[in-house]
Amino acid sequence: MVAIRLARHGAKKAPFYRIVATDSRNPRDGRFIEVLGTWNPVSKDKGSAINIKSSRMEYWLGVGAVPTDTVKRLIKSSGALQPAAE
Repeated sequence: MVAIRLARHGAKKAPFYRIVATDSRNPRDGRFIEVLGTWNPVSKDKGSAINIKSSRMEYWLGVGAVPTDTVKRLIKSSGALQPAAE
């Protein structure tokens, strides 16, 4: 199963996360398929703390990738995926 989750980077006590699509059996910071965005939780500018590639995120969600709870929250708070106009 493909999972959309966070991979931790950055220094000690200064975390920086990549939002990645990966096989769910791979370790947290291990091999991934594609980088879908970034999240800097210690950023002073909260507006630019979350960067998500919307088109790629829509693609992976469309083919059945499952995001973690934290990634769901980040997608929602960033407004990266707008609901389709009905």
